[in-house]
Amino acid sequence: MATQESTSKTAATASHGAEQGFTGTVQTVPGSTTVTGRTGAAEPAATRGKTSIADVVVVKIAGTAAREIPGVHDMGGGLSRTIGAVRDRVPGGRPNVGRGVKVEVGERQTAIDLDIVVEYGVPITDVAHEVRENVIAAVERITGLEVVEVNVAVNDVRLPDDDSADSAGETRVE
Repeated sequence: MATQESTSKTAATASHGAEQGFTGTVQTVPGSTTVTGRTGAAEPAATRGKTSIADVVVVKIAGTAAREIPGVHDMGGGLSRTIGAVRDRVPGGRPNVGRGVKVEVGERQTAIDLDIVVEYGVPITDVAHEVRENVIAAVERITGLEVVEVNVAVNDVRLPDDDSADSAGETRVE
């Protein structure tokens, strides 16, 4: 009997909360953010339920947005670029768009760290500014999270003769 009474009270409280316009909650689970919508039959269908955004989603969006900027040659540190180059040469391998991207995702906000390699001759501060703007716009538009900061670390510069050294090394080995 006590179980029925507590169930009835819970149901009454839940329906009362829906009538009061329950606005939902935001929960953070390691690796993702969950936004819980409103409950109740009177609420619009689009607001009922949960939306979870995994950290990897923000990583991929930020990595893709950063690579769109002219002057960004590659992303990641030396070791990750070397491993990425090997992975790219494997048949059926796909490029890792998340290489060089680290994120922290909170309840409503995210912070992003990028490691990039720029082309020789481009103004580094201009490239970093454009990368920052493009990443913020893409992440906020796609995920709805507020981007509080985008830190850009320029780890290397691709020189014009870097490609000729690679191709010369390939022709020597048969």
